[in-house]
Amino acid sequence: MATDIRLTQLTVDFDESFTLNKLNWQLSSDQHWVITGANGSGKSALAALLAGMGEVKSGQLEGRPKRPALVSFEAQAELIARELKKDDADIMDVISEGTPVHEILFEDCQDETLAKELIDKFALNHLQDRAFRKLSTGETRKVLLIRALCSKPDLLILDEPFDGLDAATLTLLQAHLTSIVDSTPMVLVLNRFDEMPDFITHVAYMSKQDQHQGQLSLTLDRRDETALTELQQLIHLKTTELTIPPTDPSLDIPALNPQDPLVRLKQVNIRYGDIGILENLNWIIEAGQHWQLSGPNGSGKTGLLSLITGDHPQCYVNDIFVFGFQRGNGESIWQIKQFIGYVSTALQWEYRVSTSCRNVIISGFYDSIGMYSKPSDKQKAIADQWLALMGMSDRGDHPFNKLSYGDQRLLLIARAMVKHPPLLILDEPCLGLDEMNRQLVLALIEKICASQHTTVLYVNHHAEDKIKGIENYLELKKNN
Repeated sequence: MATDIRLTQLTVDFDESFTLNKLNWQLSSDQHWVITGANGSGKSALAALLAGMGEVKSGQLEGRPKRPALVSFEAQAELIARELKKDDADIMDVISEGTPVHEILFEDCQDETLAKELIDKFALNHLQDRAFRKLSTGETRKVLLIRALCSKPDLLILDEPFDGLDAATLTLLQAHLTSIVDSTPMVLVLNRFDEMPDFITHVAYMSKQDQHQGQLSLTLDRRDETALTELQQLIHLKTTELTIPPTDPSLDIPALNPQDPLVRLKQVNIRYGDIGILENLNWIIEAGQHWQLSGPNGSGKTGLLSLITGDHPQCYVNDIFVFGFQRGNGESIWQIKQFIGYVSTALQWEYRVSTSCRNVIISGFYDSIGMYSKPSDKQKAIADQWLALMGMSDRGDHPFNKLSYGDQRLLLIARAMVKHPPLLILDEPCLGLDEMNRQLVLALIEKICASQHTTVLYVNHHAEDKIKGIENYLELKKNN
């Protein structure tokens, strides 16, 4: 790879069935990358793009290699299909034996000495005269790997190169890749983080927009250990089968009438002197109906939330029905709050007590900042399940105030969820987070939305910043 590869706002279509959207990425000749992400996020499409495939629809692609070599299951299938077509083309109705292995191996060989060495190491000598299409999956994989390695590519692209290989071949391949790191830039597509070779210098993370679109969400230098740990957490959250931990059955939270909405606001107003913040607002939140609330600063988002939580003094002069209570009929604020889980930047600022990560989660059972009661064994076990869900099992006894800002936010979301509240209010949960931690928080919110235990009210400045599972939107306007 003589020059750097640079992708700028690049959108690429693949057979009109999948699109990579607005890619921004730069690869240098002294870097070795791993592409990872969820199934269907476009990892293989991005690898194929580097190999010259796809139709560029917009943006810029500079420095694409002239001699790339791609090994993938798709390339393997295409080669088999090419062989089968030879039967269809035979006008004499004679069944073709297909192309022998040695022809495939030396089809684009630039180093015969290396090819013979690898054929011997990969134990393919006895197969050279056999038809390629008669090989096993593992044998076919070996042939494609040798062919790619001997083509002297200026970029070697290996999509799940370790799948289908026996232990001996895997060790041989890893050793050979390590031996060429100074001469050949590499891009590997891997689903498993524990398979990442030591020579990898950078990581790219792909995310799925929908079943037909993927995007490059994150890139990081492998030397950034904190970012790498966070990415592993993100992958864990994105790919782990959803199991929201149970709540403590001993909690005495009354059942709600399923016929009633969780929240009903009628002609609600908030005024400060002569200034009207909210005017004649009507809003109903039904159970299981996830909402995103957005609007500019000063539009009344925080005031609206405090009407719901009972923290706003004007909640008693408005027509507000929450969790079976018509406000102003003698109910206490704690009767309201027992049905709510709440996360905000203000809460994170207030949570300054020195306690363990496990205890932060457990404190959600008591709606307290810090722990002032001895938790039960059941509560400890539930907290440990939440830590496992977030990929933080090894940090249960770690001091909360020593965590990164993003990890603290994740734990506070778990704290808000631990009692399975009917309504979870997330007030700007991504505020102040870098892109990595933002993805972590959004992944956890998606898990919660899919759990069907809790209705989510997600507050965000950007109405277009959608979360999978949230399909209802309320945008407030600022009164001038």
